[in-house]
Amino acid sequence: MKVVQINAYYKNGSTGKICESISHLLDEHGIENYVFYTQYPHKDNHGIYYNIGSFYTFIQSAKSKILGNNGFNAHLVTLKLLNALKRIQPDIVHIHNIHAQNVNLSMLFKYLRNNNIHVVMTCHDCWLMTGYCYHFDMVGCDKWQSNCDHCEYYKQYSYLVNHSRQLFNKKCSAMKDLDLTVVTPSNWLADIVKQSHLKDYPVKVIHNGINLNIFKPTQSNFRERYGIKDNQFIVLGVAFGWDYKKGLDVFIELSKRLDNNLYQIVLVGTNDEVDQQLSSNIISIHHTQNQNELVEIYSTSDLLVNPTREDTYPTVNMESIACGTPVLTFRTGGSPEIVDEHTGSIVDKGNIDELEKEIIRITIEKPYSQDDCTQRAQSFNEKGLFEEYIELYKSLLI
Repeated sequence: MKVVQINAYYKNGSTGKICESISHLLDEHGIENYVFYTQYPHKDNHGIYYNIGSFYTFIQSAKSKILGNNGFNAHLVTLKLLNALKRIQPDIVHIHNIHAQNVNLSMLFKYLRNNNIHVVMTCHDCWLMTGYCYHFDMVGCDKWQSNCDHCEYYKQYSYLVNHSRQLFNKKCSAMKDLDLTVVTPSNWLADIVKQSHLKDYPVKVIHNGINLNIFKPTQSNFRERYGIKDNQFIVLGVAFGWDYKKGLDVFIELSKRLDNNLYQIVLVGTNDEVDQQLSSNIISIHHTQNQNELVEIYSTSDLLVNPTREDTYPTVNMESIACGTPVLTFRTGGSPEIVDEHTGSIVDKGNIDELEKEIIRITIEKPYSQDDCTQRAQSFNEKGLFEEYIELYKSLLI
């Protein structure tokens, strides 16, 4: 068996780390495998990096915005990718994130269809089921169920023209008659797929996982380093790209409501622009790739609050629970699926009053123990979860 994964990243970001974990697991099973990617090169035996350059990526992005046709540019890099596929002749191609100017959908799917290659496609978001958008939960749009016609939000993706209907139809046509199995990380997204133009393909839920050798309760001097008093509850928020969608406004409002003597809000993944919007009573920690530092912050905090308004299956929920810290989240996408009755709480999306009440209840009453959290985290073990991919690959070749 030969397996090729295609993604924008390798070893970077959530999808890049998933590709890396699957690749290592394939190694353990003695299965020949490769990862095709275009962003941030790494020295690795399996990662095949296509150095298209930042200028090429910029040009493709500009073309997408001007022509309104994201997903149907990048001819040059796709030709390189197809030549590599011809050389390797994989049995299975596993597609991840392909909306980062790293592939032309028509060219790729035509090749896979014409060569009868088994395709596994993990939908990490909703992009392949819509004309333009990656998510539609926040705006409550349901046009994707029939046809993304006259998208109201097209200007986020196209400067001049609204080609939402054309792109929707092109995606439907490009993915027609493939030997395709769709994988989703959450039950919520699986239900979305079953209502989309992909509904006739088999759908399997394989939850994303994390490395429990890294994410576990860990002692640190985090409180001392940041001057947080022992009697203050740490309310943590973690995101990589803080905005309205991730609930930045919610934390700004909470900073006005929560007693500063009892609560300290800490936001991780900020930047200088976000800092300008924050009040002085919020501790801001800029984006870090240091997982050990992140583990220390999770472990020291009393509660992770995730007020995301759109999400497929947020990794931060798993990471926090694995470090022994319960989670409070909005009822959004697949986020509630990670929390059970022993590890956190869920409130309706946008209900800041209920969120505030739950923060106070959880921190004062402490209904969720570290042991319950770490026990729940055993179900997040990436090695056990990603073994399901290996079994899926094997089943396709029977």
